[in-house]
Amino acid sequence: MLMNEIIYTITPQDPAGHRFFVEIGIPAPNPKGQKVSLPSWIPGSYLIRDFSRNIESIEARCGNKKLRIEKTDNNSWQIEACQGTLHITYTIYAWDLSVRSAHLDETHGFFNGTSVFLQVHDQEDQPCLLNIKAPKSIKTWKVYTSLPEAKKHPGCATRHGFGMYLAPNYDALIDHPVEMGTPQTISFKVCGATHEMVFTGQIPNLDLERIAADTARICEYQIKFFEPDTHQAPFLDSSDRYVFMTMVTGKDYGGLEHRASTALMASRNDLPTLGNPEQSEQYRNFLGLVSHEYFHTWHVKRIKPKAFAPYNLYTENHTSLLWVFEGFTSYYDDLTLFRAGLLTQEQYLAQLGKTIANVSTRPGRFKQSVAQSSFDAWTKFYKQDENAPNAIVSYYSKGALVALGLDLTIRNATQNEKSLDDVMRLLWQRYGRDFFSQPANGLKENELASIIQGATGVDASDYIARYAHGTEDIPLKALLAGQNLTLSWKSSSNTPSLDILAKVAGNACQIGSVIENGAAHKAGLSAGDTLVAIDGIKVETDNLDTLLKRYQPGQKILVHVFRRDELRSFTLTLNPPVLNECVLAPIPA
Repeated sequence: MLMNEIIYTITPQDPAGHRFFVEIGIPAPNPKGQKVSLPSWIPGSYLIRDFSRNIESIEARCGNKKLRIEKTDNNSWQIEACQGTLHITYTIYAWDLSVRSAHLDETHGFFNGTSVFLQVHDQEDQPCLLNIKAPKSIKTWKVYTSLPEAKKHPGCATRHGFGMYLAPNYDALIDHPVEMGTPQTISFKVCGATHEMVFTGQIPNLDLERIAADTARICEYQIKFFEPDTHQAPFLDSSDRYVFMTMVTGKDYGGLEHRASTALMASRNDLPTLGNPEQSEQYRNFLGLVSHEYFHTWHVKRIKPKAFAPYNLYTENHTSLLWVFEGFTSYYDDLTLFRAGLLTQEQYLAQLGKTIANVSTRPGRFKQSVAQSSFDAWTKFYKQDENAPNAIVSYYSKGALVALGLDLTIRNATQNEKSLDDVMRLLWQRYGRDFFSQPANGLKENELASIIQGATGVDASDYIARYAHGTEDIPLKALLAGQNLTLSWKSSSNTPSLDILAKVAGNACQIGSVIENGAAHKAGLSAGDTLVAIDGIKVETDNLDTLLKRYQPGQKILVHVFRRDELRSFTLTLNPPVLNECVLAPIPA
């Protein structure tokens, strides 16, 4: 055993009370006093979350001596000098059912290292042993993580067992989440690499074989996409396996990427059941999520913005390039499904049309560029309010459209000899393939245009200036025509429009957002108003469209609302139905 290995031990001590107990042994602490901190945010989710608020108690000892420990800021502690091994113990409250933090009850335990493992300052490059202990009262749990077992150490864990695991440094320690419990699991191998799928929650009749077969096609395509010659999986630099760990609930959806795994959340209604071969739209969305997070294994976890190389986990890390990293990934997630044979052309074009419509029906795209959206992710995108549709644009969805337009621009300019695929492979070769041996390497803020020109010969500087750093609509109709595709618009309804986004609030219908310069805005209605009646007829949670169908665009209606506890009335002129469906189709031969 190396003398300076830092030993972390985590125990699901109180599943009913949702508490993990953590111990750290530091064999060579700073002789002047040791500083420790817990990250303020987790990479991939760009919001300061202050995970340290979940530390209930913390103590430090040197031998039998209890040491003075002082909190110095929201996330850091200073411990008095220790001549010998420093032992720190603390309790973490874990009741955040998300992909970002930690969750523990009597059915399972899950944690990200950023939520539970203190960073030992000035020793971040030291190897870290992690001893995962079993809960005393539960004997059936197993452990699922991409963190390698500590094979040369006493107490080494067996595969899926409790015991010792090994990380080469702190950055690796916090980038391998852990699931423990009795989930449904299946594994498969593609391109010589083992992949495990872990599903936690109540999921009757789950068709594991089908999910694994479909996911294998996604993984194989993406591995060969980035490494067409070697077919080498990227995560083999840090683990001998990749783990998809999915928490299944009634309605959740989301994912967070890691270097050799991903944490997902899905509704049980999104997942296929045995004996039902139909591919539902919900299952296609789940496969899109799987594809998105797996693509991040290359693009974000290894190809990074220079601003993330390395991360500063205690403050915002600003970059204007999230539209490249999340937007391009959002473009390739469904494109992967199509290329891997999991979507038909019709289904793929329908998915693409939804993204175009989602962006095009929100006025915020004219106020904020995707570059600005990327930079302001920490404040505007992750802290959206009722005015968000009017004020911001998503670097995910519009970033995907910028990627689409860029791909089409390159293809049209080179008679389909080059594409965005060539750009992605050059990014991988230059910034991703050897990232962990060159962790300070990353894409500079204004470097993308030169990468594109180097990969394809196309000068995309004007395109990037206008559509990524500017707020112009991408001329997708003309660009798609160059690839023999048409773009048209229609309305999903013939109902006149209030130009609001409505939501159910208790037993009432409430205005969630008012679209700028729309009918409701011009009449004086506001977000948060509870709709009471239209021309004297009560508005229920599910009858708004039915009421509006009685009218024609241009007609005036009297709308009564409660604003807070005050009854207000407004006269509103109805607008025509919104053109909210984008239809893409091949040009007939």
